[in-house]
Amino acid sequence: MSGAGARVGALLSAASLGLSACVTPTAGSDGLYATPIGTAPVTANPTPYTSALVCIAQYARQYNLRAPRISVGRISDMTGKEEADGSGRKITQGASLMAMTAFAKAGIPLVERFDTSVSELELKYANNKLITDGPTPGVDAPADPRRIFSGQVAGSDFYVTGGITELNYNIRSSGADVLGGDTGSDGAKGSFRARIFVMNIAMDLRLVNTRTLEVVDVISYQKQIVGREVGLGLFDFLNGNVFDVSAGTGALEPVQLAVRAMVERATVEMAANLYGMPGPQSCMTVDPLGGATTGATGGFTPAYNNLGTNNAATREDPSRWNDGRSTGDRAPLRGRY
Repeated sequence: MSGAGARVGALLSAASLGLSACVTPTAGSDGLYATPIGTAPVTANPTPYTSALVCIAQYARQYNLRAPRISVGRISDMTGKEEADGSGRKITQGASLMAMTAFAKAGIPLVERFDTSVSELELKYANNKLITDGPTPGVDAPADPRRIFSGQVAGSDFYVTGGITELNYNIRSSGADVLGGDTGSDGAKGSFRARIFVMNIAMDLRLVNTRTLEVVDVISYQKQIVGREVGLGLFDFLNGNVFDVSAGTGALEPVQLAVRAMVERATVEMAANLYGMPGPQSCMTVDPLGGATTGATGGFTPAYNNLGTNNAATREDPSRWNDGRSTGDRAPLRGRY
């Protein structure tokens, strides 16, 4: 074997040994074959319209405005586009859930109509006198069954429905490929590649009066999505050895985040109309501390009077409750160390 071949064989052997040290067929003391990589914490998932939604909630709280109750129906993917490998749809099927979160950020009262399976089952059990709200069954003495009252379920005033109606690929693209180098067969050669393309996605939503089925608000939005790719390459013969080196980078604006952005933009307009908010200029006079229960992560109803330490702002903190990043909140996690 030549000296170069021996060096290559030694390099491959060292690489194989290194890989075998990373993963073994024997579980460690922690019960795992391997430790997953990645330490990024859970963070909020805002869009450019999230701040506007939170502002609307603060505006309503400051001026004591009450919005009608909203329910969210199906916001379906009407494009029918699927991945070529059959792995599923190209567009998220969760637009309805995004809309619920968006309305919560705006402080709009919501009633559940999307998944009522648990409530319906409990209502059935209660109707058969199988459910109690008293002591724990089987542990304490039997309690009276849950009572059903007329009008105990809150109704909605309006509901939102619609769909994702467009997904258009490559509505505009451009690129360049450049190759240059020595004219000799063993000379160095280099290449450069750059591409950029644009696609778009569209959505149509409507707000319907639950009692009369009148469509009172219709909104259609589209968003363009950009992708880019850049690559460099080098090919050369050096002292009888071949070197082929390439590097590149690429990025595609998240398609599903674009869907969330459209949902939030539509929700901003609908919520501002429901509250009678004049427009974005109203945010200049809003108290930023007035909506402690709404934020970039959504909204909630406080169970206790603890908004000073558990509020919308603390929910947005990526280090809170994280045993690898928290500082002031380490005390509740001390059992982890």
